[in-house]
Amino acid sequence: MDTLSYKTVSANKATVNKEWVLVDADGQTLGRLASKVAKLIRGKYKPNFTPHVDCGDNVVIINAEKINLTGKKWTDKSYIRHTGYPGGQRSLTATELFEKDPTRIIEKAVKGMLPKNKLGSALFRNLYVYAGSEHKQDAQNPKAINLNDLK
Repeated sequence: MDTLSYKTVSANKATVNKEWVLVDADGQTLGRLASKVAKLIRGKYKPNFTPHVDCGDNVVIINAEKINLTGKKWTDKSYIRHTGYPGGQRSLTATELFEKDPTRIIEKAVKGMLPKNKLGSALFRNLYVYAGSEHKQDAQNPKAINLNDLK
């Protein structure tokens, strides 16, 4: 007699199918965009998600200079770092960081939503952010998706 086998399928590096995804940040809110992109990079939208494996997609974000921040975050949100020396705490507001490099705001937001370990560092390398509408990943034929359709 045949019995049904309910085995948990665990993905590994060889069985994962990674795709290239293109996301347009034009008019998107920073945190909402970052959380969905982090889920895409992690692979949480895939049915064969495995927590300890890089099973997510490679994400290309364009139009980073057209991102939105709600409320008074442009002036009140601060990015703090430390030089390592006594009294070496430095901070930038969101506006100052945006004027230096608009891609760094999105990169910092997404990186903060990824795991803080070796896997998180490997996953972060699957993110490509560009300020304009041009990107260098044309050869990979990224599939354009609408983030508003994702949960």
